Amino acid sequence: MRAARLIKMVLLLQSRPTMTASELARELEVSERTVTRDAQALSEAGVPVYAERGRAGGYRLVGGYRTRLTGLGRGEAEALFLSGVPGALREMGLEDIASAARLKVSAALLPSLRDAPRTAAQRFHLDAPAWFREPAAPALLPVVADAVWDDRCVSARYRRGESEVVRELEPYGLVLKAGVWYLCARVCGARATGTGTGTTGAATGAGAFRTYRIDRFVGVEIMEDRFSRDEGFDLPGFWGEQAERFARSILRAEVVLRLSATGVRNLPYAVDPVAARDALAGVPEPDATGWVTVTLRVESEEVAHTQLAALGPEAEVLSPATLRERFTADAIRLTELYGRRGG
Repeated sequence: MRAARLIKMVLLLQSRPTMTASELARELEVSERTVTRDAQALSEAGVPVYAERGRAGGYRLVGGYRTRLTGLGRGEAEALFLSGVPGALREMGLEDIASAARLKVSAALLPSLRDAPRTAAQRFHLDAPAWFREPAAPALLPVVADAVWDDRCVSARYRRGESEVVRELEPYGLVLKAGVWYLCARVCGARATGTGTGTTGAATGAGAFRTYRIDRFVGVEIMEDRFSRDEGFDLPGFWGEQAERFARSILRAEVVLRLSATGVRNLPYAVDPVAARDALAGVPEPDATGWVTVTLRVESEEVAHTQLAALGPEAEVLSPATLRERFTADAIRLTELYGRRGG
């Protein structure tokens, strides 16, 4: 533990001209007294750590000293690619590994480039969770993440409705969608048979890849067995197909409506983007008034009523008749409301 801290201290001093004892203590999560002892230990080991006293003083490395301890380990290199999602790293238990990797990269940079990590962080930040919800990392996420990194099968118990199901799974990848964690996996020992393409999400049966919400796991045990990863599996492609398939699966009703040119432009912002894309594919020529008629798949009449209300007078529902009646009643109420105010 102390050896790792001493290495981190050297890397910190190598990446910055001078650091005070309080700055080092904060970075290393120790007391200033421990920083003093660690600096003495490094000096006795031949690392030229020099302490400058006074208001502008601090610790620094003498004579342009460069350590050779900047080679990235595999875990550090992999974690570095996730550095743009700090919350996700923290939830998976990889924050310390990523911090060490960033330090090594900073220490290896030329002095003129050492502010690159800071300037990049000031300009770009990815905030994955959705608005208006308090993100809560599933308790079993770090265990699942360890299995994903190590290609180890897991024995998982998860909730399915009112019951619990036990499966031995090959955990291929994790996805963070709007603050919710999902595992993409398949049953241990199974092989997909139905695709012939790089994405195996379309396969069915025992070899199919499936998605599991991590917060529905009630128990996860990492097994000794490692699985042979299918190199043809494409996690982003699989997730994209799954997300689109799910979106279409809940669109069980149809609405026929007329749209103005403004309505056509605004439809993707009012309804599900997949449904809007399907409805507007091959849109016919506008009629004499400049409006077009499309068929839109929706989750339900109630949902369609809420979504299409956002289009206001730029959309006219033709069918089903019950939905048209809802908008007719809305129009009458609005006329009465605004007519009374205006009078």
